[in-house]
Amino acid sequence: MAKILVVVESPAKAKTISKYLGKKYTVRASMGHVRDLPKSQFGVDVENNFQVKYITIRGKGAILQELKSLAKKSEQILLATDPDREGEAIAWHLQEFLKIPQDENCRVEFNEITKNKIVEAVKNPRKIDSARVNAQQARRVLDRIVGYKLSPLLWRKIRRGLSAGRVQSVVVRLICDREEEIKAFIPEEYWTLIAKLSKNKFSFEAKLSNIGQKKADLKNEAQVQEIVRTIGKTPFVVEKIQKKQQKKNPAPPFITSSLQQEASRKLNFTAKKTMMIAQQLYEGLELGKKEGSVGLITYMRTDSTRISGEARKETQQYIETIFGQQYLPEKPHNYIRKGRIQDAHECIRPTSIGREPEELKKYLKNDQYRLYKLIWERFLASQLASAVFELTSVELQVHDYRFKATGSVVVFPGYTRVYMESKDGQENEKESVLPELQEKEEISLEKLLPKQHFTQPLPRYTEATLIKILEEKGIGRPSTYAPVLETIISRGYVHKEKKQYVSTELGCLVVELLKKYFPEIIDVEFTANMENKLDSVEEGKSDWKEVLLLFFEPFAQELKIADQEIGQIEVADEVTEEICEKCGRNLVIKNGRYGKFLACPGFPECRNTKPLLKDTGIACPQCPDGKIVARRSKKGRKFFGCSNYPQCAFVSWDEPVNKKCPQCGQILVIKKNKNEGIKYVCSGKDCQFTEKAEKTAAKM
Repeated sequence: MAKILVVVESPAKAKTISKYLGKKYTVRASMGHVRDLPKSQFGVDVENNFQVKYITIRGKGAILQELKSLAKKSEQILLATDPDREGEAIAWHLQEFLKIPQDENCRVEFNEITKNKIVEAVKNPRKIDSARVNAQQARRVLDRIVGYKLSPLLWRKIRRGLSAGRVQSVVVRLICDREEEIKAFIPEEYWTLIAKLSKNKFSFEAKLSNIGQKKADLKNEAQVQEIVRTIGKTPFVVEKIQKKQQKKNPAPPFITSSLQQEASRKLNFTAKKTMMIAQQLYEGLELGKKEGSVGLITYMRTDSTRISGEARKETQQYIETIFGQQYLPEKPHNYIRKGRIQDAHECIRPTSIGREPEELKKYLKNDQYRLYKLIWERFLASQLASAVFELTSVELQVHDYRFKATGSVVVFPGYTRVYMESKDGQENEKESVLPELQEKEEISLEKLLPKQHFTQPLPRYTEATLIKILEEKGIGRPSTYAPVLETIISRGYVHKEKKQYVSTELGCLVVELLKKYFPEIIDVEFTANMENKLDSVEEGKSDWKEVLLLFFEPFAQELKIADQEIGQIEVADEVTEEICEKCGRNLVIKNGRYGKFLACPGFPECRNTKPLLKDTGIACPQCPDGKIVARRSKKGRKFFGCSNYPQCAFVSWDEPVNKKCPQCGQILVIKKNKNEGIKYVCSGKDCQFTEKAEKTAAKM
């Protein structure tokens, strides 16, 4: 009997699925896309109703011939590529190449790679979804039009090697706009006043909230000192005590964007790394002889928080067994997302809640384990009962000043036993505990603690906060964030400093040019509306070629005007005093993929480059005339080494400080820990010396 050929995208996926389907099925991998627009040509005939030219991707010829040969011997062909627009497009290209009839039920779709889901899916194939394919074609052609028409303009007018993309340009604009806000920000001084109080040797703090009937607004030190003098040592009187219970609901299970954000905050993963590891967990990993290769999570490209009834039921049984009935919510939490949600798939969750991370740890690489644990805990927490806190608010009066103290006590931990969501730009605050207080009683004042502050501008974007704003504004799709963020760094439009995106002069120059001549390309709202139009194509409500035409006609006019009006733009490199040892010119500072470096301005005649080293001012502990400088590895990671490298091999991933260990004489380095704060640790391998860091270390 002829076999059924199943085509998937990756060998790992093929291996897992093959195990579930048995000998009747032949499972092969296409190794991703098999056809695409040509790299060396535009590939889109805009004069002929956007006729698209597809060619076989280089290196895929042998794979396609093998698939063709297997297809001829098979009684049925099933295309089981990923369950999204891109997967649908790959299936369509395979259908075209293998000459599968248009109306044949050849498309297989599943959200998780488990035996039940795979067996069920192959029994229920469907036709290729042409609307979904057209939406993907429209996106690909749009990106090709912008990239192939705008990039040469930037090459001619500014510098070779530049590029402009439909989504990447808007991302760079957001970063540049934030930089302008930071530069324009004028800090304002303000003060706070904390009273350290005590009752029966139990100390607690209260903050000045009101002066008379008005909210406290302390602008300068003179105001604060006047209040301090007035209060003196006067006891505080408890005016009002308010206690109430507050419920706190768990965060919803992960979708693509929230997974990327939380993995960035908690695991320090880039979006690219998160998606790569999530793909491995989805496609299947070996879990020993008993289970073999198993898909551990559901599909990781989703914008839906929906949970299947089967998964919910299994999780409820798990919670009841492990935690007890009281940890089940009265009604299952209902997570509703605002805006246009495709809802084609479930949330990102474990394929079985029974596969606990600790049990799988021995089978997984460390990063796989950490990401799986994050997904498992987040999903489990989303199905647990809400946490209950008792909040206590106390108002204390002294003269005409009102101070406020707050504290909370956990009444029922609920989901917090498993997981707490992290927040951008916020430290995990320790809950204060208040003593038992009575209204009208007097409380002793230990001391008043005035503190000066200055208003701060909005912080630069981190990867997590940038992904969050992109999702909120509807720019691009979460699955495209990783390559976009990589591109804007590799082009020199932005670079990273302490995990934050900083715009370069080149990036801002390109953004200003695009703002002037291509206002729609660089407009946040326009880009978000384009995503809605692509969604409309997928839903069968819009024709993909009409969407392209409405975009292309005004864009072509703008391109013509820009080409005529923009003159040659020079981006001057910063000249340094360091001399090129090969030709004698002054080296200049260039921006590269991993930040700034020194290069000879005589390129291409002289190709000399050197790392731009930042001197820490600390002497090397291993050689007499060396200094410790900041360097970057080939992967862009910052480290510290001797300026005499390679003659001196001193190296440290941790930032050194100008202090020596009192026990062994080695230099101390900075170690940061969320729970313990900043410490100085001895760099010597056999020395365990540590000490609390000075306050200034936090700013380093």
